[in-house]
Amino acid sequence: MSIPGVGVQTSAAFAAAVDDASRFKRSRTAGAYFGLVPRRHQSGELNWTGRITKQGESTVRKLLYEAASSILTRTRQRFALKTWALKIAKRRGLRKAGVALARRLAVIMHAMLRDGTLFEA
Repeated sequence: MSIPGVGVQTSAAFAAAVDDASRFKRSRTAGAYFGLVPRRHQSGELNWTGRITKQGESTVRKLLYEAASSILTRTRQRFALKTWALKIAKRRGLRKAGVALARRLAVIMHAMLRDGTLFEA
């Protein structure tokens, strides 16, 4: 809950869905576990990147997206994570930036859960 925009409900749902943080080798796979990565289709010369996969726990994915959009629109303080997401929003749009930030939040929250550390802005 030390991350701005992440509240009690999001952190509790994330901790319950992950359960044991050591079951993921890397924190990056936490974003894929909740379906926050693009769908890929590769065959021969065809290389197609689609929408997010929407696999895994849908409530946690929705809560992470809400936390990300809260960071983008409601949080007044500036920190590196918000600046990164605003650059994406300028290039690709607010919704895609929200999904990218939600995936990054899942990665950060998994690392925090695994190490027992607090968020540093």
